[in-house]
Amino acid sequence: MARLDVNRSGEMEMFVRVVELGGFSAAARASHMTPSAVSKLMTRLENRLGSRLINRSTRQLQLTPEGCAYYERGTRILADLEDAERSAGVGERAVGRVRINTSAAYFNHILSSALPEFLAAYPDVTLDIVQTDMVIDLLAERTDVAIRAGPMKSSNLVARKLGETALTIVAAPSYLARFSEPRNLAELEHHNRLGPGYTREVNGWPLVKNGQTIILPATRQVQVSDGEGLRQLALAGVGIARLASFTVKNDIEAGRLVPILADFSVSEKEAFYAVYVGQGGPLPSRVRALLDFLADKGKVS
Repeated sequence: MARLDVNRSGEMEMFVRVVELGGFSAAARASHMTPSAVSKLMTRLENRLGSRLINRSTRQLQLTPEGCAYYERGTRILADLEDAERSAGVGERAVGRVRINTSAAYFNHILSSALPEFLAAYPDVTLDIVQTDMVIDLLAERTDVAIRAGPMKSSNLVARKLGETALTIVAAPSYLARFSEPRNLAELEHHNRLGPGYTREVNGWPLVKNGQTIILPATRQVQVSDGEGLRQLALAGVGIARLASFTVKNDIEAGRLVPILADFSVSEKEAFYAVYVGQGGPLPSRVRALLDFLADKGKVS
């Protein structure tokens, strides 16, 4: 059992402060302490852990691998501690920052229009939103909730389904006027098929040919890092794209994009999930509030 006279949370908080402020002097000023007192506190922490956390030099502090690991875990522990104390004092009112990782397509077409209602309902919650189609490590990126599309692999993540959407092959009228609309897969092979610049579960377009599913690869003339970028390229007439239906619905209705080759498209749907790290304990109220809101207002169809 840990000794009760060791203020482990205080040592951890000071270590995190030293790292984030870039040195003992800055951390000392923020804590109303002397630099020597902060240095002694860090030395005591390292001695207790039996591991060096910081390589000291006259110009800068450099974290050791053990220091990096302790910092990542420490920030999460301190955030959970802060949330626990706030919850105990405000009756489980949602308070604090929620870091969200989402694709640009989901943000632009669903999340951005829903957020005003969430922020009005939870004025004490702040949101930090990162847009990317790349799959991230939630722990490493200090992310509370990530929005992901496609099949979920087995992991320590918990997922709440936000719905599913069909995938539609589209092109701009300007592109079709220049190159004519492909009527079959043989004609499609001669067109510029836009694709993402990242690895997906299936790298290509699943299409039906003679009753069999084939994977037609993108031509790779242009690659972008997210689906919303592919949509913009399609709108500009650069090529043909295969996109989530909810992202191109308004474009099709307005005539900015034209759906093509519907008879050859595999009738699959892509599922969307809100995922978070699940460790068996209760979620912070700020995260639970967002997840409940997304399950109601963040639906994909």
